[in-house]
Amino acid sequence: MTGKVAYTNARVIDPASGLDTPASTGGGVLTDGTRIMAIGPDIFATGMPAGTEIVDCEGAVLTPGLVDMRVDFCEPGNEHKEDIESGSRAAAAGGVTAVVTLPDTDPAIDDASVLEFVARRARDVKLVKVFAYATVTRNADSDEIVEMGLLKQAGAVAFTNGRSAVANAKTLSRALKYAQAFDALIVQHPDEASLSNGGVMQSGELATRLGLPGIPREAETIMIDRDLALVKMTGGRYHAAHISTAESVAKIRAAKADGLRVTCDTAPPYFALNELAVGEYRTFAKLSPPLRTEDDRQAVVDGLADGTIDCIASDHFPQDQESKRLPFEQAEFGAAGLESLLALTLELVHNGHLDLAAALSKVTARPAELLKLPVGRLHVGGAADIVIFDPERPSRIEPDSFTSKSKNSPFDGRLVQGRVIRTIVDGRTIYTTAS
Repeated sequence: MTGKVAYTNARVIDPASGLDTPASTGGGVLTDGTRIMAIGPDIFATGMPAGTEIVDCEGAVLTPGLVDMRVDFCEPGNEHKEDIESGSRAAAAGGVTAVVTLPDTDPAIDDASVLEFVARRARDVKLVKVFAYATVTRNADSDEIVEMGLLKQAGAVAFTNGRSAVANAKTLSRALKYAQAFDALIVQHPDEASLSNGGVMQSGELATRLGLPGIPREAETIMIDRDLALVKMTGGRYHAAHISTAESVAKIRAAKADGLRVTCDTAPPYFALNELAVGEYRTFAKLSPPLRTEDDRQAVVDGLADGTIDCIASDHFPQDQESKRLPFEQAEFGAAGLESLLALTLELVHNGHLDLAAALSKVTARPAELLKLPVGRLHVGGAADIVIFDPERPSRIEPDSFTSKSKNSPFDGRLVQGRVIRTIVDGRTIYTTAS
């Protein structure tokens, strides 16, 4: 896209600045090439610049493209499940214009060469913006801390061992101290493996009835307890990924009140489902952390509403059919999440828990702010990364129609309200409903 484009007749919402203007033909957003040139309720009141292409948004919402702070594109190493191109297309279909990929790939992103490989592939694919974490420790499974300074210089946005916790307390405390030299964020998958190993779903009555080994909630909460003590000791920046229990929400809330440098996120399965979704050995609902109780789900919703939980990530962890169509205990953890992220986030709005701007902030401005990414907001001179969506349009989540290579979702068949109409990255339309 090289010329001027006027997006008119849209309700423009930018959570970062508090902008929320009603839809009108005299206002909207003007882009020129890759950049935003003007935003406002009356920028077209005196007419359009010559040669401008007009996109009538027909009353839909226009907002910054979504920023997904936790996805797994499985490349390098497991491209049969997903790769950077298929994952990017799935992101665009979900209204996501920037993603941050996990580093526990094969090989792991623990040196600059793998980081540069991901960046080069993303440039070649040229769809959504792909950022990457680097591991905290070598190969994401050792106690040898990576060269954080070099990796940050090479483009790592933060450090995490992905779907493995940094298990050794001394290693994590050293990492939290070391990262302060670069003002880097340490992202933890809070899971005490000695408690969770061998488990496949939430411990409790349902697991007992199904005869499945359980994962106690303490596997998450004990790790968060320990980590918060280390944050207090070191003063480091710490982020707890996909928290899922009521106790975790309460502990993070208290830590924030104490002034610790702590943030957290969750994912749609933990505010929109509970353990009953496992049903009769439904492997699509086998996730890590596992689906929790209804009390936990409500506590996560409360944490989102009061700001304890900063962000919502898709937790996109694609699996092929062969990995999921197995007996429950043998099936892999994980599910596709990119293409249902927006619609499920909007459930919080439709159910009255958050207003629209607050919900959008958790998938745009807030993750960008935490990771210091130059995305997630609308401003003059900024990149034209935009999603246009109808928040009311009803639809059904149908994994078989997903763009992702993965066709597994715990929300299979769920009726939702909210549909992406157009996704724009650097001024280029890379997805429309019609496409």
